[in-house]
Amino acid sequence: MAALRDAYEHTGVEETQPRLDYPPYRSSRLRHPTKDLHHADPEGVELWAPCFGERDIDPLEADLTIQDGGEPIGERTVVTGRVVDGEGRPVRRQLVEIWQANAGGRYIHKRDQHPAPLDPHFTGVGRCLTDDDGGYRFTTIKPGPYPWRNHRNAWRPAHIHFSLFGSEFTQRIVTQMYFPGDPLFGLDPIYQSILDPKARERLVAAYDHDVTQHEWATGYRWDIVLTGPHRTPAEQEDA
Repeated sequence: MAALRDAYEHTGVEETQPRLDYPPYRSSRLRHPTKDLHHADPEGVELWAPCFGERDIDPLEADLTIQDGGEPIGERTVVTGRVVDGEGRPVRRQLVEIWQANAGGRYIHKRDQHPAPLDPHFTGVGRCLTDDDGGYRFTTIKPGPYPWRNHRNAWRPAHIHFSLFGSEFTQRIVTQMYFPGDPLFGLDPIYQSILDPKARERLVAAYDHDVTQHEWATGYRWDIVLTGPHRTPAEQEDA
C-alpha cells in the first residue's frame, strides 16, 4: 500500500475519486468493469425508476434512534450538512438515504456473521429530503468499526453509507462518511483507494459543538458536493 502511495506522489497527478481497480482492496478486482458497458435507452430505464416526493417520506424516518420497544445502545449522534452543487448552490428536495452498522460494528444482514451483538432496537437505515437550503439531518448511533476479510487483521473505520438519487434513478451516487481522528484510516484500503489526500479528507465529517445537544447527542457536520473539482468522492463512479 505504501508503495502505491509513493508511486502516486511522484507522478504529481491528482486522483480525487476512488480507483476502481485498487490491488490492496481485493474485492475491487472483482467489482470493477473489465469490458465495455452495455448501452441502455435512458428513457426506457426511467420508466422503471422510482419517483420520490415529500408525500413518500415521513420526517420520523430521519431519526434512527426511535424503534419499537426501546432505545438503541451506543453514542447518540446527530449528523447534518448540506447537499450542494459545484457552485455552492443548494440541491433542494434531494432524497438522502443512509445505512450503517450498529454500535458494535454489525449490520442487520444475514451475510454479516461478525460475532458482535445485534441491537433489537436499531435497524441502521434512515432517509430524508433536503430542505430549501439543501440541508439534511439525521439522528443516529455512532457506528462501531468491524472486521472484514480483505487481509489479515483488517478492520473498517467507523462510517455511514450515503445514497443520493438526484432527479432520476440513473443519477444515483453512493458514498461514505467517516468520523474524525479514526486510527484505522491509514490501514483501510477502501479509504486509501482515493489517492488524493485532500479528496480523502472530504469524506471525513467535522465535530460541531453547535450541533451537539446538551446531555443528549454529539454533533457532526458533513457537506456533500455533487459536481466540480471539490465534489465528494463516490463509490465506483465510472462503473
